[in-house]
Amino acid sequence: MARHNFKKLKIWQESMKLVSDNYKLTRTFPESERFNLISQMNRCAVSIPSNISEGSSKSTNRHFKKFLENSLGSAFEWETQLIISFNENYFNKEKFEELESKILQIQKMIGSFIDNLTD
Repeated sequence: MARHNFKKLKIWQESMKLVSDNYKLTRTFPESERFNLISQMNRCAVSIPSNISEGSSKSTNRHFKKFLENSLGSAFEWETQLIISFNENYFNKEKFEELESKILQIQKMIGSFIDNLTD
C-alpha cells in the first residue's frame, strides 16, 4: 500500500475546517463548561483529523481503517455534544443546522473512504 498524503485528503481538509468552527463555537460557551463540554468538544474535534493523519502513516489499509474508524467515532461523539450544547441553548438553531450539516457530511465522507479502501 502506498501511504496517503493526509494533507491532500478531503476528509482531513474538511475535518480541519470543523476544528476551527468548533473552537469559534466553544469560545462562546459559559465559563462553567470550560472543563466539561468545551474540553470534550475540543478533544473530539481535534481527534477527527488527528486520527486521519496518524492512520495515513500506517503500512497497511487494514491498519489505516482502524484509525479512520476512530475518527468516525469521534465525529459521532462530537455530533452528540453539538446536540447537547444546542439543547442547553448555547447557540441558535441556524448555527446548529450549519454545524450539524458539516459533521454529517464529514461522517459520510469518512464512511465512504473506509468502504473504498481495499485490504
